[in-house]
Amino acid sequence: QVQLVESGGGLVQAGGSLRLSCAASGRTFSSYAMGWFRQAPGKERVFVAAIKWSGGNTYYADSVKGRFSISRNAKNTVYLQMNSLKPEDTAVYYCAAKTVVAGTRPVIEDEYDYWGQGTQVTVSS
Repeated sequence: QVQLVESGGGLVQAGGSLRLSCAASGRTFSSYAMGWFRQAPGKERVFVAAIKWSGGNTYYADSVKGRFSISRNAKNTVYLQMNSLKPEDTAVYYCAAKTVVAGTRPVIEDEYDYWGQGTQVTVSS
């Protein structure tokens, strides 16, 4: 059974940094893509970033390009490094996993099969 456990959220001032972690377990993830999504209060959950485990191709929402960086290590952990944080980055951040489909970009929420419980990120102005 796939389990995704996020950590690293918290309260930070605008301009600061946080690093989120997602520990994945339950299977081999070499054929998977891992994504980060976020949901702000009163809004729908949206795509933030994704990485294909094999090859390391990365994808970002326009709103976070140049500020956020997604990476993974050899121990089934995915990271989201968030720099230059803004109050509008405040949200619950979710880690998710999906099998890779050749030729597609892993940016669609509905295509993800597994989800973590979420971690709160609050950016104060």
